[in-house]
Order: sequence, then structure tokens, then C-alpha cells
Amino acid sequence: MPYHAVMASVCFYFQVHQPFRLRRYSVFDQDPFYFDNEVNRKILEKVAGKCYRPALATLLDLVRRHEGRFRIAFSLTGIVLEQLEMWAPDVLENFRQLAATGACEFLGETSHHSLSFLYSRQEFSEQVTLHDEQIRRHFDQQPQIFRNTELTYSNEVASHIAALGRYKAILCEGVDRLLGYRSPNYIYVPPGTHGDPSQARVKLLLKNYRLSDDIAFRFSDRNWPEWPLPAERFATWVNQINGDGYVCNLFMDFETLGEHQWEDTGIFDFLDVLPEKIYDVNPGHNDFLTPSQCIDCYPPVGEYDVPYTTSWADTERDLSAWLGNPMQQNAAVELYNLEEPVKAAHAAGDEFILEDWRKLTTSDHLYYMCTKWWADGDVHKYFSPYDSPYDAYINYMNALDNIRKRAER
Repeated sequence: MPYHAVMASVCFYFQVHQPFRLRRYSVFDQDPFYFDNEVNRKILEKVAGKCYRPALATLLDLVRRHEGRFRIAFSLTGIVLEQLEMWAPDVLENFRQLAATGACEFLGETSHHSLSFLYSRQEFSEQVTLHDEQIRRHFDQQPQIFRNTELTYSNEVASHIAALGRYKAILCEGVDRLLGYRSPNYIYVPPGTHGDPSQARVKLLLKNYRLSDDIAFRFSDRNWPEWPLPAERFATWVNQINGDGYVCNLFMDFETLGEHQWEDTGIFDFLDVLPEKIYDVNPGHNDFLTPSQCIDCYPPVGEYDVPYTTSWADTERDLSAWLGNPMQQNAAVELYNLEEPVKAAHAAGDEFILEDWRKLTTSDHLYYMCTKWWADGDVHKYFSPYDSPYDAYINYMNALDNIRKRAER
């Protein structure tokens, strides 16, 4: 695909994830059944009805209507794939239909949506390999682009992923304090190319958080000066990157469509006409590309140096949503301290202990313990099944203690 100097390529990426939530597990419980699958099933079915089914139907129609020129990318965690197999196989089939169009790319990540990179590179690599295998099995694709859990990223992540040798790019957040005056609408590379970005082993696609959040968070906010947001106006904002960038990376949770932004907000109508408005605002100069196509189409322009871990969460774009207080930090340390004994117990014959432990590595469990009760706090309360972050911590540690006892036995 040729490189064009004046172009706005929209790169739509959706994260699809549902955790296995814990049941109420007290210190007196001794059984090894930690997860409330009745609740998990009901939540998945609710989200499938509000989001997955109508959104996938709309996206598949857009791909067909625009004869494959409308393109998208997904990252489905291994644990949401497991839930779809059990409780919504028709949704999984809809994803397969999208894959068959050739206009949909599936990305690689950790199988259990974990923060394992921060605590165990061995476990991280194992989960990444597990996830690659799941994507190949379900969609007959080998992931070429990597996105870490919650878009967590640093120079160290780039080095590790590059060493794996099977990914050509990583998705990450375009953080203002690290970009400085530069735009997120270009391809970048990690440090270490000695002035020649084209020699980088992996490249970077940076989220345009302003335009992404206009859809993901502000779309239905009646206090937002731009409400209601028509697709025509949004298309002009996208088109404005022409001359100051090539790619408009719109990264968001898939649940934005119908679950976070309900159908009555007009979100599906907005999505339905957005591609034609993107095309019409600057005919011949705007298009939609998958992440791999963006990397193949446009050259990197410079280095993006991220010496500490960033994420796409909250206003800080850091790890504070998961590791911002002593409860979260203690829970994470205790969790990964069990890796070696759990794997030894699994090798010795406990068939289910490793998968149980890995489901506890899912970052949502730490997220529920967040005590950020200011601007971002309402978001955390919305997603949590607990009455308080302290309840979340106690419940989680009770389950973790049972895992410990199983490993010791």
C-alpha cells in the first residue's frame, strides 16, 4: 500500500473483555469454586444483547456496504472468548464472520487480561502465547500487532515484545507529557534506533485520546458543549489531522457501543453513517485501515520514549487504577508470589489450580479495590460488583488464601 503525504487513515480498535467475577468467598469457605458463574453468565448475556449483537451487526453491514474499505480491529481477551463459547456462541460466530471479510484484524495480548508483565516476565510470555493460540483457533489469524492489558506500556514492554519476534507493532496511549509538542497521529518507534526509526524491530501506534474519548465518554454528556455530536462534525475533526499526521487511532472498549453509550443516545446511528462522512469530507484522502495496514502504509517519524509504565486509564494515564493503594499493591505481590507453588501443584496433578490462579491475575480484581473517590472514582464504582474496595480486597484475599492452601497440599 503506498504512502501518501496528505491522508487521514482512521484506525478503529475495540477492546472486548469480561472478567470472571468472584462469588462472595469468606474465610470459612474451603471449596475451590471461586467464581460466580451465574452472575458472570447474566452479565455476559446482558452485554451481548445491548452491545455485542447490535454492534457486530452494524459493523458487518458497514464492511459489506463499503465493499471492504471500512476496516476495524479487535482484541478479545481469552477469558471473554471462553465466556462467549459457553454462553453466547452466536456472538463468537459473528466475530468469525467479520474475520472472514478480510477487513477485520485480531490483535494479541495476555490471555487473562493480566498485569503479569510487571511481576513475572515468564508468566507474561506464557499468557501471550496462550492468547495467540486462541486467536488462531477461533479466527485463523496470527496476531501481528500487540496491545498490553489496559494499554499498559513502557520501553521495557517494547523490548520484550520485540524479542519475541512475532509482532510488528504495539498499541499504546498517546500521553501528552511524553509527546510534548508532537502529535499522536504519526507512527513512532521505541528509543534505540540511533536516529533511524525505520530500523526499529517494533513500531508504535498511539491512541488519539481526545477523539477516542469524544465517542467513548462524552458522546451522551448533555453538559458537553459539543452535544449532540453528529457524524459530520466528528468527520471534520478527523480530517483536520491532514497535514499534522497520517493516522487517527480511535481506541476504545467495545462496550462503548450500546452498553456505556446506550442505544437511545444515537450511538449506533452515529456509527452507521460515520464511514461515509469520513470519506465525503475529503474525497480520496481519507480511509480506514487496520493497525497492520497502518504500519505497512506509513513510515515512523521518530522515537516515543516511555521510561515508566503508562496506561489508557483515568486522567493520570498511569497504573494508579490498579496499584494506587496499599491494598492493591499487597494483593498483587501475594498473587504473583504464588506463581511458582501453583505451577508446581499443577505439574503434580492439581488439574485446575493453574487456570483458577490465572483467572485471579485478571486486572479487574485489582481495579475493584481502587479508592480513587474523586473525578475518576465514579467510573470505578460503576464497574465494581462490591459495596466498597475494602470488600473487594477481603473477598479476593480469601480466595487467594485458599489457592495457597491448595498449592501447599
